[in-house]
Amino acid sequence: MSKPAVPTPLWTVLAPVVTLGFVALEMTALPHPMPGWLILPAAVLLFAAVFSSVHHAETIAHRLGQPFGSIVLALSVTLIEVSLIVSLLLSASEGESTVARDTVFAAIMIVLNGIVGLCLLIGGVRYHRQTVQAHSATAALGVLGTLAVLALVLPNYTKAVPGPLYAPTQLIFVAVVSIALYGFFLHAQTVRHRDDFQDPADAEPEHAPVSRRAFLTALGLLPLALLAVVLLAEVLAVPVEGAILRAGLPEALVGVAIALIVLMPEGVASIRAARANRLQTSINLALGSALASLSLTIPTVALISLALGQDLILGLDAEHIVLLILSLFMATLSLATGRTTSLQGGIHLVIFGAFLTLSAIP
Repeated sequence: MSKPAVPTPLWTVLAPVVTLGFVALEMTALPHPMPGWLILPAAVLLFAAVFSSVHHAETIAHRLGQPFGSIVLALSVTLIEVSLIVSLLLSASEGESTVARDTVFAAIMIVLNGIVGLCLLIGGVRYHRQTVQAHSATAALGVLGTLAVLALVLPNYTKAVPGPLYAPTQLIFVAVVSIALYGFFLHAQTVRHRDDFQDPADAEPEHAPVSRRAFLTALGLLPLALLAVVLLAEVLAVPVEGAILRAGLPEALVGVAIALIVLMPEGVASIRAARANRLQTSINLALGSALASLSLTIPTVALISLALGQDLILGLDAEHIVLLILSLFMATLSLATGRTTSLQGGIHLVIFGAFLTLSAIP
């Protein structure tokens, strides 16, 4: 007997609507910056919107199947992340801008070490050993490593213009190849080598079917919930940035905070999949979000910086280059064998701790 279709929980509808209402109220009627007593309820609404977006993303994934569900969530989050970075670029004064570099680098480190580390650790503790299809992981890491080096490392060593910058022609080249490589990856993931990205657990239906009505509802509410997350994150960015500067911490931590908040829905979804022994889905979500962030953000901000005449600083500092190479190397070692344990998760979390430490104390 087939299981009855599960209706859409009411709280997943109310959470983004109430959050957007709070944001509208804060922008129109409340004093700026946000009063301290409102930060706690704002944080509660933020987490409610995050879990709402995760629920709708999982509903879509159950209806479409993998890897399409992971791609929908990754693209949705990344498009709104790009919008947030673009708004910061447009509001910045003329001159150099590092917000795109800091946010993209933070997103890569959060994904490769924070999210992947937690997934491997939690899954390893619960199931001792988990499996992932090596071909899918190496394909994603190959594209991610190539684009990360082109976008974030190579600008330090070019001679056309001084500093960690690309000349306009070089910047256009990197933007074009970023989109092209991401297109090749999506074609491999969804068409040519789709089986490499399938989670074995997908062959064992254990969820109630998703009705057409629930699917369409989730399809409409997912961007609404993600929009609520990012708009509230932008509202919270002012007090967070103020707190960072008052504490005498580097401005780069603002990019880390933005990336942490924006990646929260995918992080929660990845960890939940790992707890359910669906590590392939976790890795699809995590690496897919890092790829989408890098491949879509760099071309967008490149075009905007060229149009505005801003110098777009992309090259990383030396210590961040070391962490990037170490992260890509360890992610390849952890996933290329196809078998993971909690030890590998612990290693990634140590690297993530080093990233946070060096971000706060360069």
